[in-house]
Amino acid sequence: MGKSVVRGLVIATLLAGAASLSVPFVVNRLLPAQAETHAGSHDRGARTQPILYWRDPSGQPSWSASPTQDASGRPYLPVYESDEPPLAGVPKPAAADASRKILYYRNPMGLPDVSPTPKKDPMGMDYVPVYEGDEPSGKAIKVSLAKIQRSGVRTEPASTRVLTRPVRSVGTVKYDESRLSSVTVRSESYVEDLFVNTTGARVRVGQPLFRIYSRDIQLAQVDLNVAISAQSRGVGGLSPQTFDGAMQKLRNLGVPERHIEEVRTKAINPRTVNWVSTVNGVVIEKKIVNGQRLMPGDELYRIADLSRMWVIAEVSELDLPSIEEGMHASVTLRAYPNDPLEGTVTFIYPDLRPETRTARVRIELDNTDGRLRNDMYADVVFHTGTDGAPAVTVPESAVMDSGSRKVVFVSKEDGRFEPRDVKLGRKGQGYIEILDGIADGEAVVTTATFLIDSESNLNAALKSFVAPESAP
Repeated sequence: MGKSVVRGLVIATLLAGAASLSVPFVVNRLLPAQAETHAGSHDRGARTQPILYWRDPSGQPSWSASPTQDASGRPYLPVYESDEPPLAGVPKPAAADASRKILYYRNPMGLPDVSPTPKKDPMGMDYVPVYEGDEPSGKAIKVSLAKIQRSGVRTEPASTRVLTRPVRSVGTVKYDESRLSSVTVRSESYVEDLFVNTTGARVRVGQPLFRIYSRDIQLAQVDLNVAISAQSRGVGGLSPQTFDGAMQKLRNLGVPERHIEEVRTKAINPRTVNWVSTVNGVVIEKKIVNGQRLMPGDELYRIADLSRMWVIAEVSELDLPSIEEGMHASVTLRAYPNDPLEGTVTFIYPDLRPETRTARVRIELDNTDGRLRNDMYADVVFHTGTDGAPAVTVPESAVMDSGSRKVVFVSKEDGRFEPRDVKLGRKGQGYIEILDGIADGEAVVTTATFLIDSESNLNAALKSFVAPESAP
């Protein structure tokens, strides 16, 4: 606060206290020690300094804004500006450095207002002199070394490094869709016996699942037996195509190859057929019961091969550009938190979930040990940037982002800092890639950038308001 403002507050307070006579004051702390030596006959016109106020001649806490007398008729003594002692906490203006040339004076509050001569602001504060060498020069900003040290300004050289930023997401274990099989029949049939009658049962190739009776299969077997019998007796009119046609008819009905071979070699016509599994896996769906009538195309079992499983990870659309097919990913199952698995990104789904704004990313994992189970939760970490080229980087704290501009302050010699507009790239490990604006090895400000930014704004304002002719 300016000296004159403080002085005015003190005078007003003292006058109010004198009027009420209820506030004790110690005058010796406000007036010079020689106050008592002033005589009433002192020539008021001998001093050309302005009179600030009049005080009680006996040293009592009584003051007046105009000439007056005490109860004894003695006149109040005038108090000049040179007689007033300095107030505690209000420093006197620093003496100008005579060895350096003063270019102009700037507003002490940082406002864009300068003057070629000393002056005060409306609050009574003295304008600050700007010496030659401290003025704004081009884009560089001059900050005193003391202010740099007090504010904790730190710098770090820009360096070249490979940015790796782990992208984290959550995923769910799912069956490998390419390893799912459906068991059906191709003719109207009836279930006479059921061998695999529970969901979750493990089956292997060639294992009987159920036994059926089918009229169409019976007729096809009869045709095959007739062709075999006629061929063995040498009956004319039956060509080899007839035998092959009978065999193909049974295959078209989906009859197991083992059953067809038994009919051909033994020339028999079994009433029922044992339907067998064509894959190894686990029954994940069962839609068949004993005695059921089956229609062509009905799905009776769904079998999943669990030797490989998928993990479907939900990746935010902001991180999606960093994900690529063929990228390695670490999958940690919630059931086995201390045993992460390594997988590969095999597919990125083309759609986005509107509810969560996430994209599905598929990772394939080996499951020969059978630990992966459908719908397990997993934590997924994608290792992005491991194959990228080195780039010039700076700490993220070094970038001042105003929305429209990204600025980094480069440290120069003698406490000077130069603002640089930069073009940013990828982020990772607390660093950010600089595509343009900073060279490798240049020292940039990493802490207290707000101080340098405020000085930059002040110097820019001063530079715009200082006219060439206004400099002394």
